[in-house]
Amino acid sequence: MSKKKMRLVIIGGGMAGSACLEEITGLDPDRYEITVFGAERHPNYNRVLLAQVLTGEKSVDEITLLDRDWYDSRGVRLLTGAMVTAIDRVSRKVVCADGTEEPYDRLILATGALPVIPPIPGADREGVVAFRNLADCERIKGLLGEAQGPRKAVVIGGGLLGLEAAWSLKTLGAEVTVVHLADRLMERQLDEAAAGLLKEDMEALGIEVRLGTETVEITGGERVEGLRFSDGEAVEADLVIMSVGIRPNAELARASGIYCEKGVLVGDTMQTYDPAVYAIGECVQHRGETFGLVAPIFEQARVLADHMAGKARLSFKNSPVPARLKVPGVELYSAGRVTSADGLDSIEYMDRGSGVYKKVLLRDNRVAGIVMYGDTSGSTELYDSMVRGEDVSARRRTLLFGRGAGDGGAPSVDEIPDEAIICGCKGVTKGAIVDAITSKGLFTREEVKAVTGASGSCGGCAGLVDRILEATLGPAYQAGLGPASLCGCTAYTRDDVVKNIREKGLRSVEEVMETLGWETVGCEVCRPAINYYVQMLSPGEATDDPTSRLINERAHANIQQDGTFSVVPRMYGGKVTPAELRRIAETAERFKVPLVKVTGGQRIGLYGIRREDLPAVWGDLDMPSGYAYAKALRTVKTCVGSEFCRYGTQKSLTLGVELERELEGLWTPAKVKVGVSGCPRSCAESSIKDVGIVGVAGGWEIFVGGCGGVELRGAERLATVETAEEVHEIVSAFLQLYREEAAYGERTFKWIERAGMKAIRASVVDDLEKRKALAARLRKALAARTDPWKERVPA
Repeated sequence: MSKKKMRLVIIGGGMAGSACLEEITGLDPDRYEITVFGAERHPNYNRVLLAQVLTGEKSVDEITLLDRDWYDSRGVRLLTGAMVTAIDRVSRKVVCADGTEEPYDRLILATGALPVIPPIPGADREGVVAFRNLADCERIKGLLGEAQGPRKAVVIGGGLLGLEAAWSLKTLGAEVTVVHLADRLMERQLDEAAAGLLKEDMEALGIEVRLGTETVEITGGERVEGLRFSDGEAVEADLVIMSVGIRPNAELARASGIYCEKGVLVGDTMQTYDPAVYAIGECVQHRGETFGLVAPIFEQARVLADHMAGKARLSFKNSPVPARLKVPGVELYSAGRVTSADGLDSIEYMDRGSGVYKKVLLRDNRVAGIVMYGDTSGSTELYDSMVRGEDVSARRRTLLFGRGAGDGGAPSVDEIPDEAIICGCKGVTKGAIVDAITSKGLFTREEVKAVTGASGSCGGCAGLVDRILEATLGPAYQAGLGPASLCGCTAYTRDDVVKNIREKGLRSVEEVMETLGWETVGCEVCRPAINYYVQMLSPGEATDDPTSRLINERAHANIQQDGTFSVVPRMYGGKVTPAELRRIAETAERFKVPLVKVTGGQRIGLYGIRREDLPAVWGDLDMPSGYAYAKALRTVKTCVGSEFCRYGTQKSLTLGVELERELEGLWTPAKVKVGVSGCPRSCAESSIKDVGIVGVAGGWEIFVGGCGGVELRGAERLATVETAEEVHEIVSAFLQLYREEAAYGERTFKWIERAGMKAIRASVVDDLEKRKALAARLRKALAARTDPWKERVPA
């Protein structure tokens, strides 16, 4: 006779509840019959990435942690939009707002926290919003969309979440002011020196910062119109974000008689005073502390699951939590103590000119705190020393820059001990990652994330996970060997996906995922790739999915580090007319463009344009998109050739302009750059371009597979021809073969290494029939192109 399962109820469908659920079902999947009550309508999601949802960089599906299929596959009953209003501890049942009752043998409270709303007069006006959940994201977008004229937003609170919210609002085009009561930003995580550098950088991003400022009134009628401060000054505002802190949501527990102080009191096993009730996450209080960051919550989940599974080996230690700020261009790291009080010793380094500051705080020659700004290399090693309580007296002189100081301060992967914690959010060690890579045959960060959880929360350890992969796999990682699945969401390879799209006539991302039985909603790797493949195979017929494109391609402009965008109109072969120059200058003046620059591809770029101004800028320019933001043909760089140059042997300027006009708007697996030089001096740098064409006596030489970026590669000779018509056809055939055979994101030189120059030459040079067929398919793809700027210019 099978043993009857115990009834487990979890109140709270957020990150804490889902982390606990995942751990419990992993340790003992058959022990409990589980019901989860979630107050929000959406299944659990990663709140750490809410700011990226607000800016549109990530979709809700992309931040979902466990989707409904996950619950169904494990027999877990999930009730969303279900608010629990009472706990009957005598009868051991919970009561929902709609009258639903659910009995339990064990109960887990994961009710989270509530935003602190200071008692400021006017805080109840329309337009004053906290930023805690997906509903808040929608409210903020709606309020910004309703604002007339320049949108003005104020964030009250200069902590971690407040600054990330400010950055998101700036990215959306608002004028942003951060108002902070303390005398420095992020005072819990940064000392005065680091906070000073942070303030400078936030202001350089166009965000006003007011420190030591108390808000005494939020002014306006029904809607917010501004704020008034204790010093008598005031600012206008269409939107106010409250980000001054959180408080444990313990009211349900308190009403049921469970002992609470600031939060629900728990012991080292996360058990409350009622032995049948446990609590986890932001709602709890442990040894006088409450919690707001994800790392200790994941540690709590592991401890609680260990006890719920009957193992009883772990206890909650509340390890120091590293903090990082997710604002592009701002690099900081903090853990443990941040100020030299209570007899702490410190080692400090400051290079104000480069904006780099590092400090380690010591007690009895053991690391007690870390503050890094501008350069966080070596932070993992220091954090590991702090967690282990290592005596570092023997290496004080090199402590700030690590044993690998010759490599920018970052220790080599070999120097990092196996017990070092790589992912502070999930508590994943280097040894656990290496073991997963070797024992399960992992080859990508997505696979490591799926198996270990490392890099799956804030993403701060993603680069280090890549380094561990590279060090563990060696040449296999460099060559891209191993399982060739498109990503961690599927077992299908790139070729499998393309074959199915072609044979089944699939025309959209959703059709592909539904037909091939995708196990998830997709990720930032597979969705853009599938979107490219369906359009490459069915030009003019496939449905473009904007949500499966990265932010640059969705905005049709290149996002800069301060949240503004660059606009680079196309200049065919680098040629420009006086009228076009006038339009560029007049547009730059009208929109007060901060930077106008000649690019490396012989074009003029306008930098620092707000997102909402992009359509108007495109309209004023009245020039085609240069696709400087896309995986597409970027530039065709030329020299003036025999038309003007005394050394020129061929008309490179004419050929370059013709090629660019012919190929503009062509989507490719990765960015493509072309150079056309009029003689072997190669002034257009044709030898390091994806396609390089060099004029010689009596004809042209065609080179392919060059790269002038991080991986410097010289192009290989593909063919020598006599006429410009042959150049057009061979280049078209080469690019179409690259489009059809390369993996999404794969540069030409990597594809050539994999496919082999001999095979490529046979297809696009030697086999005339195949060459013409490839060129014809490219022309079909080009026939379906449109200029995205023209489509979005207001009438």
